[in-house]
Amino acid sequence: MRVFFSVGEPSGDLHGANLIAELRCFMDRGSPLEAVGFGGPRMAAAGCELLADMTELAVMGLFPVLAKLPRFFELRDRAVAYFRDQRPDAVVLIDYPGFNWHIARAAKDAGIPVFYYGLPQLWAWAPWRVRKVRELVDHALVKLPFEERWFRDRDCNATYVGHPYFDELRSQRLDHPFLDRLAMQRGRLVTILPGSRTVEVTSNLPQLLRAARYVQREVPGVRLAVASYNERQAQRARRIVERSGTTADVYVGRTPELILSAQACLACSGSVSLELLFHAKPSVVLYSVPWWTYAVVRRLVKVRYITLVNLLATDQIYADAEHPAPYDRHKPGHEDVLLPEYPTWRDRSADLASHVIEWLTDEPARQRAIARLTELRDRVAQGGASARAAEYILEHMSPHETQTLPIGIASERAVYRKAS
Repeated sequence: MRVFFSVGEPSGDLHGANLIAELRCFMDRGSPLEAVGFGGPRMAAAGCELLADMTELAVMGLFPVLAKLPRFFELRDRAVAYFRDQRPDAVVLIDYPGFNWHIARAAKDAGIPVFYYGLPQLWAWAPWRVRKVRELVDHALVKLPFEERWFRDRDCNATYVGHPYFDELRSQRLDHPFLDRLAMQRGRLVTILPGSRTVEVTSNLPQLLRAARYVQREVPGVRLAVASYNERQAQRARRIVERSGTTADVYVGRTPELILSAQACLACSGSVSLELLFHAKPSVVLYSVPWWTYAVVRRLVKVRYITLVNLLATDQIYADAEHPAPYDRHKPGHEDVLLPEYPTWRDRSADLASHVIEWLTDEPARQRAIARLTELRDRVAQGGASARAAEYILEHMSPHETQTLPIGIASERAVYRKAS
């Protein structure tokens, strides 16, 4: 069986690798899986034949995307040729909507069933684009509980499988000698998580470091650590740290250990918020963008929060107003937000710091935050998404199959298989 994958983000590379491993677990030995397509190093390690490493093309913003357009068009044409000449049994898309819509259309034109594992968050900012899901996606496998109903109400074949990131978090093997070395160092640790994309590191790390300096002035003895996705980003982070005049250690590939060891975290918005939830770590979230980007996005976004953890914690994801007001800890209704969040184009470093200072100087307040995160984690951070998605894909390989997998049965099978 041949499955074509198209994955563009580092987080998607991780989910794709786990999905490939689960597909192999479910398949008979006589029917080997041939995984091929666009992905990243984790998928390659899982046995996927990469036609291109897409994590090198993970860009955001209009101008960076425009600069990469010739490469994207080249890769699209390569996929079209592959569908024509090799004809895979299925196409699996993960995140990365701008490019993946083109791959979906090419697969649809070739009559190949399309599975989208982790759809873009259209409910948050672009609900009119749901027509693309109806037109181009045969099977939408969604990650958040409320997404299944949202897409089904709009005539999309959607099934909730859970968030695959929790599978990875549950299987993580921590470096205990490194944890011991961190624990032996003097001073409480604040971990800075500037994002997995290079553009995020450039945009967010300077402000996160300014916030950290506020913290150090108010809470003497605090030490700082910066978590980097790869060595190239670590080099950039070290230059930013040096220019900032702040003392901070920069580590590569140590994100879980740095989160676990910290008393609190300063983070860029993204899937790392789920890791913060998993470790029940009090954290404040930043997403810094140019003012013109903020002005445009501000008018598009309809949900109350930008952070997944905050959306998982609320019963009402949409705001009452047409354009919801950003989080403000001083306004009624915002005081109970689990992860204070600041999507902004301005310098909010003092606001970011105020939360961390409170957690470091008021232990009961920090413990209350931990307790609330723990309660949510125990409700939503269940594993098995990768197994449920793999079983669904294998049971719906025929493009003529339109029945939705009874996900409760898939969940029971996945739990049984994991236990055995």
